[in-house]
Amino acid sequence: MRSEATTVEEYLAGLPEDRANAIATVRRTVLDNLADGFQEAMNFGMIAYEVPLEVYPDTYNGQPLMYAALASQKNHMAVYLHCIYSDPETSEKFKAAYKATGKRYDCGKSCVRFRKLEDLPLELVGEAIASFTVERWVELCDEIFKKTNSRKRKKV
Repeated sequence: MRSEATTVEEYLAGLPEDRANAIATVRRTVLDNLADGFQEAMNFGMIAYEVPLEVYPDTYNGQPLMYAALASQKNHMAVYLHCIYSDPETSEKFKAAYKATGKRYDCGKSCVRFRKLEDLPLELVGEAIASFTVERWVELCDEIFKKTNSRKRKKV
């Protein structure tokens, strides 16, 4: 469910109380573990953690480079961890560690879906968020873009 909220506070205020509390708790975990240089913003209808355009302006879509995000969807909530999707080694370690928690592993390529906060291993989410600096994230994305030729470089 894409939100039209323009601030994080507005986004949280528009959620049912149980979801607002869960998303706020995950948000705190993200913020506590997020490396300096990433910014929190509303983008793509969700709470986004991204590399500011001032740091990395050459994106394929003119939007800041996404690192992670939080969203309340129709049937679940999700934390989007692009860092686990973009690095196969990190992805495998995350999957193994998640399954070792005994919690139900419900993940897409970059999203970790959960219905209630107790279903999400917050410590593991925090570790995933802390796994990259802005510099390393940009470097990894550049490597991926070069390998896949998945973006057209914009002329500035």
